Amino acid sequence: MKLIILLIVIILGFGATVKRSASDLKEISMKHELSKYSNYPNLLPEVKIVAPHF
Repeated sequence: MKLIILLIVIILGFGATVKRSASDLKEISMKHELSKYSNYPNLLPEVKIVAPHF
């Protein structure tokens, strides 16, 4: 019985480790993607409002 509990705990610990590393990898990839855009100027479109002057 102790062996089964030990195996379950080991599997749950491994699952938690995999989940944590997957979330860390996702965060790192998001930071890397954002750092690629730091070399570019502002990519937002420039909007000029043209209205008749009264």
